Amino acid sequence: MGEILLQNTLTGRKEPFVPLHKGEVRIYTCGPTVYDFAHIGNFRTFVFQDVLRRFLRLEGYRLKQVMNLTDVDDRIIQNAAAAGIGIREYTEKYVQVFLEDTRTLNIEPPEHLVRATDHIDDMVRLIEQLSRKSLTYTSEGSIYYRIAKFPGYGKLSKIDLSGIQAGARVDVDRYEKADVRDFALWKAPKPGEHFWETPIGPGRPGWHIECSAMAMKYLGETLDIHTGGVDLTFPHHENEIAQSEAATGKPFVRCWLHAEHLLVEGEKMSKSLGNFYTLRDLYAKGHRPSAIRFLLSSVPYRRQLNFTMDGLQQAASSVERLRNFVVRLKTERFPAGKGEAMPARARQAEEAFQAGLEDDLNTAQALAAIFDLVRDVNTAIDRGEFRQGDVPAVLAAMEKFDTVFSLLTDDDAEKLRALGFEVAAAGPDDAEIEALVAERQAARKRRDYQSADRLRQQLADRCIILEDTRDGGVRWKRK
Repeated sequence: MGEILLQNTLTGRKEPFVPLHKGEVRIYTCGPTVYDFAHIGNFRTFVFQDVLRRFLRLEGYRLKQVMNLTDVDDRIIQNAAAAGIGIREYTEKYVQVFLEDTRTLNIEPPEHLVRATDHIDDMVRLIEQLSRKSLTYTSEGSIYYRIAKFPGYGKLSKIDLSGIQAGARVDVDRYEKADVRDFALWKAPKPGEHFWETPIGPGRPGWHIECSAMAMKYLGETLDIHTGGVDLTFPHHENEIAQSEAATGKPFVRCWLHAEHLLVEGEKMSKSLGNFYTLRDLYAKGHRPSAIRFLLSSVPYRRQLNFTMDGLQQAASSVERLRNFVVRLKTERFPAGKGEAMPARARQAEEAFQAGLEDDLNTAQALAAIFDLVRDVNTAIDRGEFRQGDVPAVLAAMEKFDTVFSLLTDDDAEKLRALGFEVAAAGPDDAEIEALVAERQAARKRRDYQSADRLRQQLADRCIILEDTRDGGVRWKRK
């Protein structure tokens, strides 16, 4: 394990990461609120979290990650009531869609994927614990947290508490950044709303208490890492700290990591602007999961990402370049022997790759290390300086890269078909391809380059890519 530096939102500094329990990292991840399809801004954060967990495992850590599914909040209750169905029935569709979406982007499942509605008793017990410490008050059947009773309030978001009106409160789950008020832990039911009968009265939990209760149930009173989008810093994560630390008297999270916003074509994503995309919107436009994952992971998580259609096309080309490179290593025959330069170059690339990720998950630096290796190896092959014995070291570097970025398996078409999307026909079968390739090779040998070019284009039109090798052969691959 090398030294990992992470930018802790709480301290505002880049700090060496050392988990509380040796060899094990306990992570809480804010998952989706399952009232609709998750959008690409959400998945920017989820892909960052996946890169983080994959890298920590590469570094030798055991992982214990919890992701919540918020399946009760104001919007869910309103939408379910409008549809005339229960909230569990309403949210189940969106839970399953989210799980499908994570699979198509190769996002690993956490060790614990937990629903808020399965943990009402845990939330009630935490509220009772806060009430015993005189940190709550009741108004019209709802229970509120007194933020004035928690001296550390604001330490994560650095929000200015001057001018706060004592006793002012908010009842909605989401509110404006400037709206610093006591927040609801437990909400009295409105007529026609779903509610739970509990020892603290009928009602349902507020949004913030859900994460505190579930995080501490599975991970203990102090977590190593808590992740989420930067928009959750206040009020959600600030309120989590207030609840949890007031209840336990211990630090709630040792390292807070927040992913920056995603823009689309330079603007904030909005349905009114027509630039609001779910993954399925992009699949319907012909884009592939691997290209989306590449683009979402290519910019370090603390930098704003400008998601563009041109960038998505470039991402697809980058993925194809990586995949073709691995195919070339595995299928082309190189001169016998083993050199010293190429294995050393591969080790250097691995070190640069790891150093990039150890520096607060600098994915741009890590990707640059791998693409530089691809360029140098391709150049060596073309010059006849690459040997068969050099292949294992370079493939090992590529495999290490893929344990974190998960892009090299060519299964996009299979994933899209499983979701019901039409994918361009796979083209001719292998025997037909080989026949056309042989015909083109024969044309090249008799110097009939016009026919050779025509056959190459014919194959390209059918999604078959040809790459001529240094020894006069040819390699082909389905696009």
